[in-house]
Amino acid sequence: MQSSACILSQKRKERFVPGPVRSKPCFRCEKAKLSGREKEEARERRQGGHCRLASDLYVSPDTAFLVAPLLPPLRSSSRFPDFDQGGSMHSTNLLLEEPIRMVSILEPSKPSFFPAMTKIVGTLGPKSRSVEVISACLKAGMSVARFDFSWGDIGYHQETLENLKVAVKGTKKLCAVMLDTVGPELQVVNKSEKAILLEADASVILTPDQEKEASSELLPINFTGLSKAVTPGDTIFMGQYLFTGSETTSVWLEVSELKGDDVVCTIKNSATLAGSLFTLHVSQLHISLPTLTEADKKAISTWGVRNKIDFLSLSYTRHAEDVREAREFLSKLGDLSQTQIFAKIESVEGLTHFDEILQEADGIILSRGNLGIDLPPEKVFLFQKAAVYKCNMAGKPAVVTRVVDSMTDNLRPTRAEATDVANAILDGSDAILLGAETLRGLYPVETISTVGRICYEVSLQLNKNGWLKFIVKTLLSPEGNIKRSLPLDLYGYNILQAEKVFNQDLYFKKTVKYVGEPMTHLESIASSAVRAAIKVKASIIICFTSSGRAARLIAKYRPTMPVLSVVVPRLKTNQLRWSFSGAFEARQSLIVRGLFPMLADPRHPAESTGASNESVLKVALDHGKASGLIKSHDRVVICQKVGDASVVKIIELED
Repeated sequence: MQSSACILSQKRKERFVPGPVRSKPCFRCEKAKLSGREKEEARERRQGGHCRLASDLYVSPDTAFLVAPLLPPLRSSSRFPDFDQGGSMHSTNLLLEEPIRMVSILEPSKPSFFPAMTKIVGTLGPKSRSVEVISACLKAGMSVARFDFSWGDIGYHQETLENLKVAVKGTKKLCAVMLDTVGPELQVVNKSEKAILLEADASVILTPDQEKEASSELLPINFTGLSKAVTPGDTIFMGQYLFTGSETTSVWLEVSELKGDDVVCTIKNSATLAGSLFTLHVSQLHISLPTLTEADKKAISTWGVRNKIDFLSLSYTRHAEDVREAREFLSKLGDLSQTQIFAKIESVEGLTHFDEILQEADGIILSRGNLGIDLPPEKVFLFQKAAVYKCNMAGKPAVVTRVVDSMTDNLRPTRAEATDVANAILDGSDAILLGAETLRGLYPVETISTVGRICYEVSLQLNKNGWLKFIVKTLLSPEGNIKRSLPLDLYGYNILQAEKVFNQDLYFKKTVKYVGEPMTHLESIASSAVRAAIKVKASIIICFTSSGRAARLIAKYRPTMPVLSVVVPRLKTNQLRWSFSGAFEARQSLIVRGLFPMLADPRHPAESTGASNESVLKVALDHGKASGLIKSHDRVVICQKVGDASVVKIIELED
């Protein structure tokens, strides 16, 4: 009796035109008829410890012309990629199977088919603070509004926030609020705000005397210890705040001489410093300033408390102690005790202590702008992938910045930027943070819409029923350098599929292994809910929660379907008045990949039973239908508490 894999091989023969490779046995079945030569090849593989064989290579007529230039000629004696016990590949041949027509890529995606799982954080500023623009940003997909206190006063940001509240009511789109601190940021003090022309090969002096006027020969800065921290030959980068890299408003300086507290630098490229805020960045420099400055504390204790901020972005986080100090400060402010702290990694110092910071923080923001200056260019991708993976395993949101810088001045991103957004999502990022693109960019709404469409398309491809399989193999030179890389799949070896590029099954197993045994009660329920949803091909997971922790744990296992987090408010008191909790928990889900929150009726607690429980479920299902997440005859996995027991159940919707 043939195995299912053999049947799959036969189906492929019927669907596709055979390529030049002759019939090979399925790796799960040795009963297929072999020629004498093929038997010898199979015997060689088994003796070499590589007994798994792939089924035939068949190339669709529509895509053969695309494959041919990429692959070396295949002969009947071509070896399949060999693997050692650690999963390393040794062969130099490539196999590519693509059971879809490439022209289908040009077909438009169906609207309202699937929501973008990845969230978008937009920075509100001069170009995006009106009610009309904010409303358009919310409709385009912004779920978190970031308020950057590196510039602007409290009154300015309060006015913007009031506009956000009006926009939220008008669009009925939930939006969280993030306060981004200044931290120990080095800045040029240009009180006159006049443009400053810097010529290449000329000299300029950086001085801590902020009373002096900024000019082409003298630039006052807000740090007194720069002369003690740098040495001749060090490189200093100076650019407009949230510089994009393509502007002519950034300059590289080389330290040539130290004169007391002043630093004399040679200008390496010509630039014009135009604007009110310019920042300095010295590679791998330790700045002896507190992470949470007095100005930051004032902003948090006034503006933050008044508006009950959902997230605090802790700029220039360098140690776990920075997060602990910030949390202690928030705990003294009453209403902000629930505010989540996102550590912003912007320097090598923060990278060095990443593991300890991750344990203390509620989430991580990978600030690729400043960190990209500290790190060699070839190391930036490695940090991103490693950091996002660690966040995923810990079940904490990872936010990536600086993805579509060119859209600050252009209506369309570059090809590299569009691919960068998709790769950040495929790496496992929970959210994309837009800075200059929406703060001072010319096209804030279009930028959010473009990033949202890319996120949507990735979500769509990750969740299509049809498989887009590839066989992936990286060819290495004898020195270990990458020579050529192609997407691929070999029945479990380095699987890369558009349905789930990081292979959800493998990811699930890795996460379970990382968690270890014995699991906590809640962790076990969350992982079981995800596994059940995948097995029954559920359209959605509905999780009833009060704190939001259960829903976040479910999202940690990266289900391929969205998770509807039904936050059931709880009644609480501070001995002076009664109030309902739940708003914080619902909004804080807006930065987690795949979580879509809704507030339930506070009269029906999450652990209730009977008719009230069914009533809340009906509301959740109706919300899912209205959102286009579920339809008739879909299966839904429900995770809830019934009395003292946690229950995972599966239902199938009727007409």
